[in-house]
Amino acid sequence: MKHSKKIFTFFIFIIIFNLVSYTFAASLEENTQELEASIDSGAVLILEETTGKVIYEQNGYKRMFPASTTKIMTAILTIENCNLDETATASEYAINSIPEGYTNASIQVGEVLTVKDLLYALMVTSANESAIVLAEHVAGSEEAFCWMMNDKAKEIGCQDTHFVNPNGIHSEDHYSTAYDLALIAKYAMQNETFREIVKTTSYTLPSTNAYPRKDRTFTNTNSLIIYDNRNRADNYYYEYATGIKTGYTSQAGNCLVSSAEKNGMSYITVVLNAPVGYTAAGTISHRYLDTIALFNFAFDNYSFRKLKSKNALIETITIDNGEKDANSLDLLISDEVNVLASIDNRNSEIEPEVTLNDNLSAPISKGEVVGTITYRVEGLKYTTDLVAGNDVKVQKKFNIKFFILISIVILLLVIVFVKRKIKLKKKYRYNRNKYI
Repeated sequence: MKHSKKIFTFFIFIIIFNLVSYTFAASLEENTQELEASIDSGAVLILEETTGKVIYEQNGYKRMFPASTTKIMTAILTIENCNLDETATASEYAINSIPEGYTNASIQVGEVLTVKDLLYALMVTSANESAIVLAEHVAGSEEAFCWMMNDKAKEIGCQDTHFVNPNGIHSEDHYSTAYDLALIAKYAMQNETFREIVKTTSYTLPSTNAYPRKDRTFTNTNSLIIYDNRNRADNYYYEYATGIKTGYTSQAGNCLVSSAEKNGMSYITVVLNAPVGYTAAGTISHRYLDTIALFNFAFDNYSFRKLKSKNALIETITIDNGEKDANSLDLLISDEVNVLASIDNRNSEIEPEVTLNDNLSAPISKGEVVGTITYRVEGLKYTTDLVAGNDVKVQKKFNIKFFILISIVILLLVIVFVKRKIKLKKKYRYNRNKYI
């Protein structure tokens, strides 16, 4: 009877476990479908910043017009090639080449500004003339700077990006993809100066040689980082947002490259060609609604899971030439392994790939790198070193060559000794017979 109860309880547990697992999986699939149905933009993508994993995308690899999100590349190239306190002079071309209707910061021909001021004008208010001033300062000309932009894009890993200007003013030959823009943003966000600039909510340009007033104060065009306690239709503040850049042209539509951090997770989203809706309460910007939906989906459905602790024992192997009864080697993992996994991934035991160094043999010192271990989780590969958990000394072997050499030497000595003894004996007999 008791045995039957145990079996019954076991089957109930299995059924409940499977139901819970199915619920998690169904939840993620359902959330993905809901997200897909809510997206109104022409292309969207969300990328986890540390691993580079694409969590979700729609048309993420389709060639699109990037508009002013182009300025992300302009900013990071400038930061990498200039000191912030350097000064640049606005040329006539930089000011007068901007078409009517494009955003500017009222920079004057011949005005001298620091690189820092120009970067804030570029990224906070999206000043198009600032991009040209910086391009000419860094590379000597707009054309030369665009060569730098395209080279950098390839270096970062972009596959379908081509820049013909540093500000995103429309051109049929100026294009990118949501994925490539995410890669550029991921690269730029590794720079502390860039991170500081793109989260700045407002900035005031100083008075200069050509503009004596201090009335050029600008609010960041990115509404995700602008706190507004009024209940308005266009209130898009997102408390976890940390940047990055808006964009708009009539051909590109509304664009937004964003970043957000929460509970140790960092994501970058790209939204391109987003529409604007109109309601009785006011206009609705879908670039913000889609961005917030992407962030919420990622934060709610993905997390990092510790797969292995630092110095965890992976396995114990035998070193063939190690000392007898002391030839076992513990393989320890060198660093903690944290993997990005979806909430429905309940697999706690993931079989790793262990690769040992070629011709691994004693002597081996504790802490020495002896190989690598790789875990594959949801399309991503996580590799770290394996180190020796103990010393393994070389087994002392019988050296046959040395033995033969010693034996020959001893044999020769014996022969010499015997010959000498025989010789002395003969001499003794001779002398004795001589005197008898």
